[in-house]
Amino acid sequence: MQLLDGKKTAEDIKNEIAIEVQAIKDAGGKVPHLAAVIVGTDGASLTYVGSKVRSCQQIGFDSTLVSLPETITEVELLAKIKELNEDDNLDGYIVQLPLPKHIDEQKILMAIDPDKDVDGFHPTNFGKMALEMDTFIPATPFGIMQLLERYNVETAGKHTVVIGRSHIVGRPMSILMSRKGNPGDSTVTLTHSRTKNIEEYTKNADIIITALGVPNYLKADMVKDGVVVIDVGITRVDDATNPKGYVITGDVDFAEVSKKSSFITPVPGGVGPMTIAMLLKNTLLARKMKAGK
Repeated sequence: MQLLDGKKTAEDIKNEIAIEVQAIKDAGGKVPHLAAVIVGTDGASLTYVGSKVRSCQQIGFDSTLVSLPETITEVELLAKIKELNEDDNLDGYIVQLPLPKHIDEQKILMAIDPDKDVDGFHPTNFGKMALEMDTFIPATPFGIMQLLERYNVETAGKHTVVIGRSHIVGRPMSILMSRKGNPGDSTVTLTHSRTKNIEEYTKNADIIITALGVPNYLKADMVKDGVVVIDVGITRVDDATNPKGYVITGDVDFAEVSKKSSFITPVPGGVGPMTIAMLLKNTLLARKMKAGK
């Protein structure tokens, strides 16, 4: 069993980006600038956005944190989005989800300029990805593809089972794993909450990518020997024995499934760190695209 170490790989990618940023600086160019919009004071969102800002500092990006009150109206947020779209100093930005219930997330995501949509959620970018055109790939799926590529995981001709059909992970992964090229060229089955007898699919899978959000869902008796397992799930589970009072748990029963796996991602330290690294990679791409216009 080999661990797909997202923490180490993400650091490698950040170092590669930092070298490119230094080259841009040395040539007298403008360094990439990423902004993050956060509405309200959700603890998990604040932690995540904070780590994005620190990562920008680490690699030499400019970064801006736009912190807005939870009471902001949809109209006011749309006005802020318009302002960011028109800010020439900004190469890319993300709107941290979830948003407060009185705001239509879809309306906000649709308002983002596709050329600055480094999260890759805008329908224009999602459609380009589906058509195998150059575009921003959603950060988590992009990170998974990088892990598979950098660890030389064979995907061509393999049967990939994706568990979960969210627009953020499951659906884009099903598209990316079936695309031409490496990684890709897989035969993909997309399963979800309405799929009956999921274990019939997982037992025959060469690669399993699970993004369900159910702790320890995937058990050892649901997989075959030599399987590749990518665990995107991340759930905070109460644990009185832990000093923090909780542990972070993935969708996979890691202790048992890892014994049967050829490759597997840990939680934490697997897909999570890759997501932020890919957001930075997309921002660098946005800067290059803008410079090339």
